[in-house]
Amino acid sequence: MHYKEVKGILSARNGMNLCRGCTHGCIYCDSRSQCYNMEHDFEDVQIKINAAELLEEKLRSKRRPCIIGTGAMSDPYIPIKESLALTRSCLQIIEKYGFGLAIQTKSDLILDDLDLLESINKRAKCVVQITLTTLDEDLCRIVEPNVSSTIERVEALKKIRDRGITTVVWLGPLLPFLNDTPENLKGILDYCIEAGVYGIVCFGMGMTLRHGSREYYYKNLDKLFPGLKYRYMKKYGNNYIITSENNSELLSIFQKTCSDHNIVHNMKDLFSFIGSYEEKPASKQLELF
Repeated sequence: MHYKEVKGILSARNGMNLCRGCTHGCIYCDSRSQCYNMEHDFEDVQIKINAAELLEEKLRSKRRPCIIGTGAMSDPYIPIKESLALTRSCLQIIEKYGFGLAIQTKSDLILDDLDLLESINKRAKCVVQITLTTLDEDLCRIVEPNVSSTIERVEALKKIRDRGITTVVWLGPLLPFLNDTPENLKGILDYCIEAGVYGIVCFGMGMTLRHGSREYYYKNLDKLFPGLKYRYMKKYGNNYIITSENNSELLSIFQKTCSDHNIVHNMKDLFSFIGSYEEKPASKQLELF
């Protein structure tokens, strides 16, 4: 872990990443790709030490409220005390100035900030997004070794829902030959139904691999699943988009299940909702009780 003072914190679309790098160890992580120009070891997490100061300066000067997004590139709940403290400081600033929040994570450490998330939601709007990848907890420990287990994340979704906060699941990646099965997908969807999620983000059944992330993924396949790398190389070559050979069947299951249970899954509608300051969903999630 190391610190860096940065010149800016909010993107043009009001997104922010408080750190660069991660210790979660997910073997498929796209953030390792060389296109992001990481200048340090990925596990040597760079913490933007002046992020809270820059965020307060920006929010103080904004004339209109908006949704502040975080977690797309770097998880805000990396289990490093300095990183967690920075995340909480920034949430306090968002709450102080009455802005909304869309936050994404793979960790149930988000529950430590549930008081702030609830307060942000009461003042404006909060959407918590949690990634679910595999029903198989043993496989979870292999492909996502240092994050909360799948069931821990599902329990977090329920606790967040019970506070009246909207939840969204990011589904995937579904790794070819590993977890791209109907059984895995149906199990995750059952969890989503049980947790009363508002929507599910799914860009297709498969994964993406670019220069940098591909090499890391293949290195781990060699170590964890000997021989599997060669099946990828034969079928996909150097493709960026790696589509499961079960894509059609899985998409059909996904779309029907979401439609049957009124789970928003149209990407345009879902991202429009997540990024909208004004709109909040009806009390759909409370209908479970």
